[in-house]
Amino acid sequence: VQLQAFGGGLVQAGGSLRLSCAVSGDTVRSYSVGWFRQVPGKEREFVARITRSGGRTFYADSVKGRFTISRDNAKNTVPLEMNSLTPEDTAVYYCAAANHGLGSSSEYYFRYWGQGTEVTVSS
Repeated sequence: VQLQAFGGGLVQAGGSLRLSCAVSGDTVRSYSVGWFRQVPGKEREFVARITRSGGRTFYADSVKGRFTISRDNAKNTVPLEMNSLTPEDTAVYYCAAANHGLGSSSEYYFRYWGQGTEVTVSS
């Protein structure tokens, strides 16, 4: 399976962006998919994930209520809708997938990673 994250860009504080993770080589329904982000010099941190069933979603406290992860089975993508953005959301965002175990928000659980897409929020 291959993943490609896209949709990043520059946005003003308070604005919105929609990232998407395109899954190829397999069906997205076979995978738990997560979004992570990383600021240079800092560890990569969990943002959100959706279970293989698509029935449950999990969020980091820092984005809860502002970000929404979903799954589009027809397009084989996992969008991440980001609203009320702040400069603290500036980072490179990565999507990742896993098809084993019971699910986790740890980056070590995810076996497949896409390249990052950069999000910059200006104040």
